[in-house]
Amino acid sequence: MQCVDYQIKDKIAVITLNRPESLNALNKQMNYELQDVMYDFRDNDDAWVAVLTGAGARAFSAGADIKESITSLTEGFYIKTNREPLRFDLIWKPVIAAINGFCLGGGLELALTCDLRIASETARFGTPEVRIGTLPAGGAIDRLPRFIGRAKAAELMLLGAQIDAREALQIGLINRVVAPEALMPAAMDWAKIIASAAPLTVRAVKEGMLKGYDMTLEESLRHEGKLLAQIRTTEDFLEGARAFKEKREPRWRAR
Repeated sequence: MQCVDYQIKDKIAVITLNRPESLNALNKQMNYELQDVMYDFRDNDDAWVAVLTGAGARAFSAGADIKESITSLTEGFYIKTNREPLRFDLIWKPVIAAINGFCLGGGLELALTCDLRIASETARFGTPEVRIGTLPAGGAIDRLPRFIGRAKAAELMLLGAQIDAREALQIGLINRVVAPEALMPAAMDWAKIIASAAPLTVRAVKEGMLKGYDMTLEESLRHEGKLLAQIRTTEDFLEGARAFKEKREPRWRAR
């Protein structure tokens, strides 16, 4: 059985972590398959936005599969892929995390690479690594203080505690909380809205936000200007202007 299910329809890719019997824990095979999916999503002209979720109601992902050592996970990952590891925050197409149940450790770190996070009321978040003798070194140490502030990040990572969806929303870790049955419909609604917008412009916005993190304000503003200049050379930019003038829906071509 595949560890990652990948479907594309109407410009929306749905990526499902598919090891529900193991709370969608990230093992070597899932990491390999997820890399393949990321590369395809990045390069596939039919995919403009993605929804990432976990199979079953119990977990988005409970983190790394502790049955496999960290050494074998790391070494196997690089040997198998034989290419630069990819992350969702290195792909300029937007990714929405639809989080059901446990979102812990590496699962939370994976969700943090997404652009938007919608959670079920049953979702639980945490970084328990210190309680099992390792580090939340899949990006939580770097991202959590930036996303939710140093105090709450320290609380999560040093105590190894879990928080519920309401607290996650309150501290800005996620964007929205919905009933369990509304999780995928809500994520798909957002995906459809994004897919209806100018795709190259959407990607430029994401690129500007993420690259701007590591720039001064002046550097970020200059980069923003370069992105705008690039967008003004595209067919979609002209199509957007024509559609507005003609009072019709634009027909985007990602060109």
